[in-house]
Amino acid sequence: MDLWFTEYHTENARFSFKIDKQVVSLKSEFQRIDVFDSYDFGRVLVLDGFIMLTEKDEFIYHEMMTHLPMAVNPEIHDVLVIGAGDGGAVRELTRYDSIKRIDMVEIDKLVVDVCREYLPQTSCKLDDPRVHIYFEDGIKFVKEKNNEYDLIIVDSTDPFGPGESLFTEEFYRNCFKALKSTGIMVNQHESPYYPNDALAMQDAHKKIKSVFPVALVYQAHIPTYPSGHWLFGFASKGLDPVADLSTSWDSLGLKTKYYNTDLHKGCFALPNYVKELLRNA
Repeated sequence: MDLWFTEYHTENARFSFKIDKQVVSLKSEFQRIDVFDSYDFGRVLVLDGFIMLTEKDEFIYHEMMTHLPMAVNPEIHDVLVIGAGDGGAVRELTRYDSIKRIDMVEIDKLVVDVCREYLPQTSCKLDDPRVHIYFEDGIKFVKEKNNEYDLIIVDSTDPFGPGESLFTEEFYRNCFKALKSTGIMVNQHESPYYPNDALAMQDAHKKIKSVFPVALVYQAHIPTYPSGHWLFGFASKGLDPVADLSTSWDSLGLKTKYYNTDLHKGCFALPNYVKELLRNA
C-alpha cells in the first residue's frame, strides 16, 4: 500500500508526496509533531499537519534567514533566535566565529527533543557552547530585554496556534527595544501567492513598518513551502540590506548551497504583484 502525506494549501489546492514510513508521531502541550521519511525529500518535520522542513530543501530557508543579516553587519555578536526548534538557524549562525552568544527561545521543548533525536542534520549545533536554549514563551522573553541583541531572528510557525503571538505589533515593538542601535530583525514573512497567506504577509509587513524605520521584504524559492514562493522580512534601526552589504562576507570563505552576495542584492527585487500587495498593506 502506498503511503502519502498531503498538506492543504487552500480548500482547492494541496501538496502531496509519497512517504516510506512514519518515523514518530507525538502530541505536545502545544501541537502535534510528526516526522516522516520520504522518497524525494528525505526526512520531513511536520507540525499540526504543516511542513516545517525537509532535509532536501531546508538549507534554502536557513541560509536566507541567517547569512543575509550577517553579511549586512559583520559586527553581530549577540543573537536571539525565537522559535527555530529544529536548530537549522542555529547551525548556520555557529559557522561565524565572530558570534559570541546565541540565545534560542522555543516554547515547545518536545520539538527540540524530537529534532535532536530524528533530525541531526539541523539540530547538530544545539550543543555549541555559545548556544543557550530557553524553553519559554518568546513574547515574554523578549519583552524583558533592552538594548541587548545585534540580531533577532523570528523563525516562527504560521500566524495561528503557537506562532500567532509572534505576528503582533506589540511583539515587534519589544523586538525593536531589545535590539542595539545597529540592530536587525529578520522574520519569516509567509507566501504572497495564495490569498490567505498574502493577507497574513501584508498584515505582518504593515505592523513591522509601523515600528522599524527600515522595513523591507525579500524572497526565496522553497519547493516544499506553499506555492514555492516564500518571503522574509528585513527590519532594522538604520542599516539598509543592499546599500550596507559588507564587502567582507565573501572573504570569510563560507560554503553555502543557496545564499551568495549576488543573490543577496537580487532577492530584494520583487515581482510587481508582490510590490502591489506591500503597497496596499
